[in-house]
Amino acid sequence: MFCYDAPCTRACPTRIDIPKFIRQILHDDTRGAAHTILSANIFGGSCARVCPTEVLCEGACVDNTLNHEPVLIGRLQRYACDVEHEASMDFFRPAKETGRRVAVVGGGPSGLTCAHELRKRGHTVEVLEARRIAGGLNTLGIAAYKITTQFALSEVERIKRIGVKIRTNSPVDGERLARLLDDFDAVYLAVGLGPTAALGIPGENHKDVWEALAFVFQTHTQPLSKCRVGRRVVVIGG
Repeated sequence: MFCYDAPCTRACPTRIDIPKFIRQILHDDTRGAAHTILSANIFGGSCARVCPTEVLCEGACVDNTLNHEPVLIGRLQRYACDVEHEASMDFFRPAKETGRRVAVVGGGPSGLTCAHELRKRGHTVEVLEARRIAGGLNTLGIAAYKITTQFALSEVERIKRIGVKIRTNSPVDGERLARLLDDFDAVYLAVGLGPTAALGIPGENHKDVWEALAFVFQTHTQPLSKCRVGRRVVVIGG
């Protein structure tokens, strides 16, 4: 917990101060631990569920060099964030209004993180999301056994509570983008993943051939019993 230049923090893409939040949990300051995590990554709860910690922070843990098991950082992060979630804690407030307006195109993790950071600094932020619900991959693109739609949407609600306006069913084309550039002081483009690369083989456009994200998407938008799955399935790619 007192690692010098902690390799786990350096391995974390969002640079969460991992030793600090673990010490806070150790001293029964779970609220402080959640604040440490969410200050660095507002989607800390989602990341605790889906991040490949065994490769990143836990893979870099110094305990690995001592022939010990690494600290279970992902589980500790999830614990702190779940306590925060269940208690409906709100740590963040917007700063004094700056009068500046920013449009964010795309309501996935990147766009919403940007919107949250800008709102904390006092800017007025409007997010435009093409789909009917915001959250992007967190909400619709990760298998439901890892993260539920309900939990992902609760993180979106946290961002809305700080004063970020989210407009769903709002696709942006070139003409609308030009208007945004005229109407706002800045525009942040966070359009997410493009179409999956085609295999270029006969039959890939058949109605029973699913692209992975499209298949996962249906598991979040309807009961599993109604999802289309054949009796015999071939999975291409691992």
